[in-house]
Amino acid sequence: MNIVWIDGTLVDEAAARVSPFDHGLLTGDGVFETLRIARGRPFAARRHLERLARSAAGMRLPCPDAGVVREAMDQVIRANDLAEGRLRVTLTSGPGALGSDRTAVEPTVIVAAGALPAWPPAADVAVAPWPRNERSPLAGVKSTSYGENVVALAFARERGAGEAILANLTGRLCEGTGTNVFVGLDGRLVTPPLSSGCLAGVTRALILEVVEVAEDDLPLAALAEADEAFLTSSTRDIQPIRSVDGNALPRCPGPLTSAAVAAFRALVARNDDP
Repeated sequence: MNIVWIDGTLVDEAAARVSPFDHGLLTGDGVFETLRIARGRPFAARRHLERLARSAAGMRLPCPDAGVVREAMDQVIRANDLAEGRLRVTLTSGPGALGSDRTAVEPTVIVAAGALPAWPPAADVAVAPWPRNERSPLAGVKSTSYGENVVALAFARERGAGEAILANLTGRLCEGTGTNVFVGLDGRLVTPPLSSGCLAGVTRALILEVVEVAEDDLPLAALAEADEAFLTSSTRDIQPIRSVDGNALPRCPGPLTSAAVAAFRALVARNDDP
């Protein structure tokens, strides 16, 4: 049975309780972070906690002290005896009204852990018909309001793909439902800029630091026309893209992908909080 941390207390999963009036449940009024556990430690914890604070600010939520959340993560890892896995930190505005208005109460903070997903060595992706709104007040916020992602991912699954790719309102390549996208074009590695509306992924940021990458606006069609491409996320690390809408890319993995994998693995091996 999993041990979780809720508002300062470690409890068995079966005994864990969140109010049925919690605004995170009622309206998706919350933010979250997912971290990889590597060698018994949360990987890149500083970056994730900084992004949690930015997301909380974007949602106008009070954010718990980073030191408190770090200690909670360590407690959950130890309580569940995890050397490898994933952590989820969830922050909501706490119990509220049966509508959009918030009630001035303490936020809810939850830290939970589990196994890493068994990602395949390469991903097949499908382009979703719905755009990401780069002008939304939640653009760049890792919000628990994930309904759009759930529907888009279900669309991809129905077509035998493991991830959905979204354009933004201007038809430019943006991101996946839980991933950032990198494409190889004529020997250049390119990823959409944050202005496209994509999330500022932690793994994305680390890749930008360890290999040469251009941040350029790209038409959505650039993905299907790429020589090679890959997805990044905190649980996938780097996952090569094998096909787009059923059409195989020329290389999987290609040389740019392989170089990024090698550089990222070297980074993880030498530093658990880069």
